Amino acid sequence: MLFNIVEIVIVVVACCAASVHYIHVLQMERYQLPAYRHWLAKNRDRWLKENVLWAFLAAALSLYLPVLLSMFMAGEEARRALAGWLVLLLFAGLMAYIAWRDYTRPSRKPFVATQRIRRLLSVLLFICLLATVLLSLVGIPVYFLFATMPYMVQLAAMIINPYEARLNASFFKSAKKKIREHKGLITIGITGSYGKTNVKFILRELLSKKYSVLATPASFNTAMGISRVVNDDLKKEHQVFIAEMGATHVGDIKELVTLVRPKYAILTSIGPRHMDTFGSLENIASTKFELIQGLPKDGFAVFGSGDDYINRLYALCRHDKCRVGLEGDGDAWLRAENLNFSEKGTAFTMVCADGQTARCRTRLLGSYNVKNILLAAALAQRLGLSLEDIAEGVKRLSPIEHRMQLIPGDLNVIDDSVNEDADSAFEAMRVLAQMPGRRIVVTPGLGEQGGKEADVNFALGTVMADCADAVILVGRRAFSRSIIRGMLQSGFSRSNIHTADDMDDASEILQEISDNGDTVLFESRIPEYEEEE
Repeated sequence: MLFNIVEIVIVVVACCAASVHYIHVLQMERYQLPAYRHWLAKNRDRWLKENVLWAFLAAALSLYLPVLLSMFMAGEEARRALAGWLVLLLFAGLMAYIAWRDYTRPSRKPFVATQRIRRLLSVLLFICLLATVLLSLVGIPVYFLFATMPYMVQLAAMIINPYEARLNASFFKSAKKKIREHKGLITIGITGSYGKTNVKFILRELLSKKYSVLATPASFNTAMGISRVVNDDLKKEHQVFIAEMGATHVGDIKELVTLVRPKYAILTSIGPRHMDTFGSLENIASTKFELIQGLPKDGFAVFGSGDDYINRLYALCRHDKCRVGLEGDGDAWLRAENLNFSEKGTAFTMVCADGQTARCRTRLLGSYNVKNILLAAALAQRLGLSLEDIAEGVKRLSPIEHRMQLIPGDLNVIDDSVNEDADSAFEAMRVLAQMPGRRIVVTPGLGEQGGKEADVNFALGTVMADCADAVILVGRRAFSRSIIRGMLQSGFSRSNIHTADDMDDASEILQEISDNGDTVLFESRIPEYEEEE
């Protein structure tokens, strides 16, 4: 009896711990069950088979190990006890390894044990305990619980979601009231498929010259994330509130607009992020445009350039507005000319349509970072800063971690490892081409390109061929093949193309082929798990 109780408790705790990957996926999908179910359907073969395999092996071992031990032990009770403890310890060790493996693997967003996650875990533990007791009562090995864990996580989320919805509604209502009662607060919304986090931090730095500014931290861009920042951090002394606004479904931005009530807006870009939930670029564009549509009559919007969808949305905008662009974009209110990249950063001239100019220097790299600076600068100018104040702020900008972050050393490192935008990746290659020493690229290729991953990675390979001396391709074999085709067809030497299963392998190869003074570019997200054939 004691062993049965211990077995149930250990199996439940071990299975829940080993399900950290499924809980993490749910967290990355913003706790939206349709998105989680879509992920399960898409990845069922890859993940569910591991759960089923280990569950059946553990169950089989619990049934047949006593038979095997009968060859060496005479007492039946002793055999069953020894077999039970051996199987339990082996299973607990395996679950601990799986939990550690999944928790420590690189991910596009780290797992955070929030209060919501703790509440979810409490419900998960409870329903797993009930299920395990039921299995034990009907004589089925309790190890079969592990085979059901992806769906236990889903069931726990279904049970707790009504409570979470009520809790979130109260947080949302409180934050909304706090913003409305903050008289004179300048509210700014920033959205777009790419670049919004960069623009937010740049704008915060520029405006801090004149205002007391609160901006949502990191990638806090959901209703609950923004509500939390408002409720916890917005003070009476703050004059400006900058909210990054993310979206994975049509209508997400509209909800955030009702919360923040922005008077000013920045729309950075339109691209194929979250195509699996949006369904089309048109839906993405219309959702991002919800920010512009939600502005008051005296609102003001800043748009990027060089994007057909952005151009269409700019034409549709009926509010006061402006655009920014690079050299040759005559319609831009602010544009950057005479760009120069080096291992020290970027220099350019900021030119305003009214004839003002300012020479700018920044440690940020890449023309897309220059565009981000221009987007923030245009709004900063609207809010009363001179071009000289803006140029001074640009000089103070620090590279954002993993976004064209220049890290000098024996090897000059350009860390662009969270980028997923094709145009930004191509630009990163052009920046690399202007760097000293041998130029080396470490990349898994570009994912989530609206179904055009093969074409985009082939194009990336052709650009790499002109800008790099050596390439290390990490995981994602399908993407690697497309990149290699593009490089070889552009005349790149096959001997300078290396493949690695993971970042450990890539690091070893990099040590072998690099020397002091070389420049290495880490481009795009390293995959959380290598894709299998």
